[in-house]
Amino acid sequence: MDTERPLVLVGGGSGFVGTALASALSDRFRVAGLSRSPRTAQPPFDEWRCADLFNLREAKSALKGAKFAFYLVHSMLPSARLTQGSFRDLDLICADNFARAAALAGVEQIVYLGGLIPANAAALSPHLESRLEVERTLGRYGVPLTTLRAGMVIGGGGSSFEILIRLVRRLPAMVCPRWTLTRMQPVAVDDVVRLLSFAVARQECYGQTYDVGAREAMSYRELMAMSAELLGIRRAMVPIRFFTPWLSKLWVQLVTGAPGELVGPLVESLRHEMVARDLRLATLAGMQPTSVREALQRALASPPGSLAVARTKPTALVRSVQRMRLPLGRDARWAAVEYARWLSRAFRSLLRVTTDARGTCRFYLPLLRKPLLVLTPAEAATPDRELFFVTGGLLARNGEHGRFELRQVLDGQTLLTAIHDYVPRLPWYLYRWTQARVHGWVMGAFRRHLATLARAEPAGRILLQAP
Repeated sequence: MDTERPLVLVGGGSGFVGTALASALSDRFRVAGLSRSPRTAQPPFDEWRCADLFNLREAKSALKGAKFAFYLVHSMLPSARLTQGSFRDLDLICADNFARAAALAGVEQIVYLGGLIPANAAALSPHLESRLEVERTLGRYGVPLTTLRAGMVIGGGGSSFEILIRLVRRLPAMVCPRWTLTRMQPVAVDDVVRLLSFAVARQECYGQTYDVGAREAMSYRELMAMSAELLGIRRAMVPIRFFTPWLSKLWVQLVTGAPGELVGPLVESLRHEMVARDLRLATLAGMQPTSVREALQRALASPPGSLAVARTKPTALVRSVQRMRLPLGRDARWAAVEYARWLSRAFRSLLRVTTDARGTCRFYLPLLRKPLLVLTPAEAATPDRELFFVTGGLLARNGEHGRFELRQVLDGQTLLTAIHDYVPRLPWYLYRWTQARVHGWVMGAFRRHLATLARAEPAGRILLQAP
C-alpha cells in the first residue's frame, strides 16, 4: 500500500462533487471515500470506508488514519423507515459525530462545502440555517476548519441544477412565482472542485471562510431562460404573484419527480438572495471563475443525474430526534437524570421508572412485572453526551440494540435527544399510531419542562443537583 501520500477522507464521496473531487486529489493523496453502504474501491478512490455518521463509534473508525477530511454530507433524505425530527437536527448529529471523530483521530484540517449566507442572516430558511449550524459544529472541537460557501452548483448530478433543468425541459410555459426574480450566483462544479482541492493542506486557508461563485449573478428566471436557449427550446415565462411557497413546492415536485424531502428545503431557501461577496479564494488560487453560460454548456453536455430517494436500510428502523434548550449550567448527563426523574413525577399513575446503581433505567406500566424498555448506559458516555442502549423490554425486539442519546451541541445549551436504529416489537402499523406518537408527545412535554426550568433559574445558579 502507498504510505507516502497522506490519507484524505471524502465524506459524501459518492455524490457528484465528491466523485469529481476524488479525481482531483488522487495525484497528491490516498483518497478514501465515506459511504453508508459497502462499496468496492475503484479509481479515483483508493478505498471506501463504510460508516453511518449517526453512529459516533462508526465515525471514529472511518476517520482513523486520515490527515485531512472533506465534509460534503447532508441529511435531507430519509435514513430510516420512520424518521421523527427535522433534517436540521439530523444534519447536526452527523456533523457533530464527524467533528468529534476528527478531533480524536488527530485530523489536521476539515474542509466543508456549505451554503452561501445572505447579507441579512437574521431570518434564514431552515436549509441555510442548517448549513450554518453544520459549519459551526465542524469547527467546535479544535480541528481547523476551512469553509467554502456556494449557491447552486451547476453540474450533471447536482440536485438543485437537475431540478431546474427538468422544469425547463418539461414545461412549455414556465410558471414564474415571485422567487424566480431573486438574484443568485451559481458556480460551476469544476470551479468548486478546483477550489476545494486548492484549499486542502494549505495552512493559510485554515480557519478561513470563503464564498465561491461564477463571474456574474443573475435571477433564477434569467438562469432558466439561458438554459432553455442552450437546450435549443423556447419557453414562455409567465409571472404569477400569488404562488405561495407551499404551492411552489408542490408544483416543483409534481413536474420534476424529485422527492418532497429534497424539494421543500430548497424551495424555502429561494427567497434569499444568494450572491457571493468574498471571492478571494479564487484570487488566491490564481483562477478566473467560470461564467454561468460556460458552466451551463458543460453541464448540459454531461449525462443527467438522478433525483431518486436513496433509502438506506429497508428494515423497520426508527430514528427520532428532538431539539431543546438546557438551563444554564446543565449538561447532557444532568438531562438524562432529570428525564427519568421527570417521567416518574409527570406520569406517576401511568409509568414507573427505576434506576439501579449502574445507571440502568427500566420503564414499567402499573401491574406489569416486566419492563416496557430497559436502557443500559454505555461506558463511552461523557458529560456532554449521555448514551444508552436499548437492551430489553416488552417493546424492544430481542437481539436488536437501538440507542438513546442526549448530547449537547452548538453553544452547549442546545440539547438533542435521539433514538437511533430502534426496531419495535409491535407490528409496524400499530407502532406508528401508538408508541411512536406517544414518544413524540412525551419528548415535546419534556422540552417544555426544560424551558420552564430555564426560565425559573437565575443565570449561573443551580437549583437541582443530579445524584
